[in-house]
Amino acid sequence: MTSEQNNLIHVEVVYALPNTQRVIKLAITADTPVQEIIERSGVLEMYPEIDLKKNKVGVFSRPVKLDATVHDGDRIEIYRPLLADPKDIRRKRAEQAKLEALAAKKAQKDASTNSDADYAENDDTAS
Repeated sequence: MTSEQNNLIHVEVVYALPNTQRVIKLAITADTPVQEIIERSGVLEMYPEIDLKKNKVGVFSRPVKLDATVHDGDRIEIYRPLLADPKDIRRKRAEQAKLEALAAKKAQKDASTNSDADYAENDDTAS
């Protein structure tokens, strides 16, 4: 083995789409920056929609800058832009749940009122 081969570390570059995930394994030198690793992986050619100026990247879910270096066994992840703000989605879901709870409570109250009226009506006919 050459001395350069002894200095190599193994990393993965990962890009996930809704239905598929691409994992590319590379052996690189420890001082290689994240951007260069991504470029060497070929993922930018496979997925031209990736723009490293816009897409955020991370290592094991922790955001990193493109000039950062990585360690042996690290997984470099390229994140897709969010389609919707998670806070807005949670807020809308909570509002919907609140409306559904109010509707269920009203329906329960209406059912209770109707059964009371039925009981009173049956009570009148029994006399």
